[in-house]
Amino acid sequence: MKTTVVYKKTNLFQIEADFYPSKRESAPVIVYIHGGGLVWGSKEDLKKEQIEFYLGAGFNIFSINYRLAPETKLPEIITDIEHAIYWLKHEGVDHFNYDPEKIAVIGGSAGGYLALLSGTFETKPNCIVSFYGYGDIHGDWAHKPSPHYEKMTKVPKELADMLVTNKVITDGPIQKRYAIYMYGRQSANWIHSISGLYRSELFAYCPLHNITSSFPPTLLLHGTLDEDVPYEQSVLMSEALTKANIPTELITIENGKHVFDEDWNNPTVQQAFTRVIEFLNRHL
Repeated sequence: MKTTVVYKKTNLFQIEADFYPSKRESAPVIVYIHGGGLVWGSKEDLKKEQIEFYLGAGFNIFSINYRLAPETKLPEIITDIEHAIYWLKHEGVDHFNYDPEKIAVIGGSAGGYLALLSGTFETKPNCIVSFYGYGDIHGDWAHKPSPHYEKMTKVPKELADMLVTNKVITDGPIQKRYAIYMYGRQSANWIHSISGLYRSELFAYCPLHNITSSFPPTLLLHGTLDEDVPYEQSVLMSEALTKANIPTELITIENGKHVFDEDWNNPTVQQAFTRVIEFLNRHL
């Protein structure tokens, strides 16, 4: 069903993506960006049920890997997302049948953050869908110890440091990488670790603070009981987009937690995904 391609290659690394073809001729394409705190995750993280749902609705899917932190820092990671969109616009059409003028970017958590950042790129997608993403990595929520992660077993700095390699990582199993993220959230070092930047330098990497009149239509989905990424992050993004007259919707999942969309058989989740398809059909 899927075809794996290399969408970015240098002397030091190559980055892969999986293309899932729709049966529809010249269909739009969804760029899917996995989550994982920018520290772990893989193009394989897109759930089978969601793949089938998007394909059944007539969309191609381009599920991408990207370089992971802290080995690679945020400014370089962003160039990978830019390159994925460029590849679809200019190179992918030589390999697959889709409409390069109809591209949506969808992501969850850190992937939702990167999806929102794509609205600030020179080459933007037509629309964005952010599942429990965040628009402000300058805010206190990201720079103070997380109450949620403080309840968990404390990760020693030595362990987190041991898990960081001297190689470029583009596919990171959660089992080997999660402790890096946990340490970052417990110690309030997460953002500096993934970005290499100081707090005063982060505004350029906050979608919330970089909304222009050309920002794409955006759909935000977030659970009110999210313990990892505060629900407020999507509320603030929705308010800022509305103020800038950008077409936007916020789907609130009452009592929903992080990764609520993995509860696929929940009627509330099903309704939310139906609205995602309606949004994509309106803007692609």
